[in-house]
Amino acid sequence: MKKSMMIAMGSLLCFFICACDKAKSDGETAPPEDKNLATRSLTRAMEITDNALTAYFSGSGMTMARYYNPYTDRRSAEVGSVWMYTSAIEAVTAIMHTLKTEKEKGDATRYNEHFSRYEQELMKLYDGAEYYLGTFTLTSYTGTNEWTVYGVNRGSSKGGARVEGIENVYDDQMWLIREFLEAYKVTGNADFLSKAEYLTEYVLDGWDCTMDANGNEVGGISWGPGYATKHACSNGPMVSPLVWLHELYKGKGDQTTHHYIDGTDRRTRRQAQMNKADYYLMFAKKIYDWQKKALLRADGVYDDMMGGCTPGSPQLEQINGVSYRRGTTCRDRVGPAITYNSGTMLSGAADLYRVTQDGKYREDGAALANASFSYFAKKGVNVAEHYTFDISGFRNWFNGVLMRGYVDLYPAHKASDAYIAAFQQNLDYAYEHYFHNGLLPTNLLVGWNRDRGKNDTEGMFTFAFAAEYAVLSRYEQTK
Repeated sequence: MKKSMMIAMGSLLCFFICACDKAKSDGETAPPEDKNLATRSLTRAMEITDNALTAYFSGSGMTMARYYNPYTDRRSAEVGSVWMYTSAIEAVTAIMHTLKTEKEKGDATRYNEHFSRYEQELMKLYDGAEYYLGTFTLTSYTGTNEWTVYGVNRGSSKGGARVEGIENVYDDQMWLIREFLEAYKVTGNADFLSKAEYLTEYVLDGWDCTMDANGNEVGGISWGPGYATKHACSNGPMVSPLVWLHELYKGKGDQTTHHYIDGTDRRTRRQAQMNKADYYLMFAKKIYDWQKKALLRADGVYDDMMGGCTPGSPQLEQINGVSYRRGTTCRDRVGPAITYNSGTMLSGAADLYRVTQDGKYREDGAALANASFSYFAKKGVNVAEHYTFDISGFRNWFNGVLMRGYVDLYPAHKASDAYIAAFQQNLDYAYEHYFHNGLLPTNLLVGWNRDRGKNDTEGMFTFAFAAEYAVLSRYEQTK
């Protein structure tokens, strides 16, 4: 009996020691808590971003390691793609916007102390992104042009990246357009606007403007110039930036060239000058309508892409002796449903409603918000009263796009507040239980791997968490 009691007491003591050790090792670096939610969230966004910039980046050229392990203090030899690199720009611009909002709300303390520092980081990232730039010649639906765009992979020198064929994709350009416009809005630096508009011209050059049997545009943008399939990720992310460009040029006389196909003979390539504000809004609506028609499912969320395409790869045709890309018809809607494909359309619906006041966009957004949270958020799976989201693959970053969609839609759909709160709750749970050496774990509700050598953390996830915290802070200040 005594032996059993001693074993039981020893086991209990061991349990408490292990529990205390776990709490200490995973939470030892967490600073004192700020009681104001908006203030606390921005503090955490800045703290994570500052630590991540040190952990993942090296050299004057801002080389980004894909992974970093906060337990072993080792970064990977593998370099992040341009998409991953963009996540750092996203976190920095989100913080700058929130600092500016905090100042506008009456407290300029942190703006005065930190804004210029983050602006310097932004410029370093912008300059470092040139290692992903490359130049190639592309024959599209309306002509042949030389383009300097961002490749998937980093080159060995500025402007020396490979970008031909599948070496660049349209969605990577779209995420960069978004962040360059965010950077322009928060800094006023015209270089960001110029780059965003150039990339926008490139992306819209990928719009399939060929005609179907009924004389309507086939529509949709393929994943990249080297692909036939048309993805949600190469269409939906462009809606909001196009609306922002419309807003920037509304009431101004700036013109741009619209390239299209003659609606009478359905072959001849035409061009016309259009007011920029009208041009950008036209394409925002076109892309939104194409994705809704092609990829919205019966359960109210968006599938991943249109496949089963004819032709199955990019092909050229001759019209009046000139080469153009042949139109592509895709018949199969392909899943799975992934959070960001609904998130971009939430933001798109919110932005289109804001500038048009057309109630159909508010209705679309509300229906999608409700359906997407019901589909993607599972209550109590890992932690009671917390919602679990799938984090396989790159879904941690994808989930942040969904959260941002809820935030964008909130002014038109107040029920989004409950959905936004789920993300705040998960981030706070991870920070308060697992924050270690400046970073959060990949699994916010479960924590780190017990084998400390197996805690390589994606840089884009770390920056995504920081960006979410910054967006949530700004949301709390302005709602």
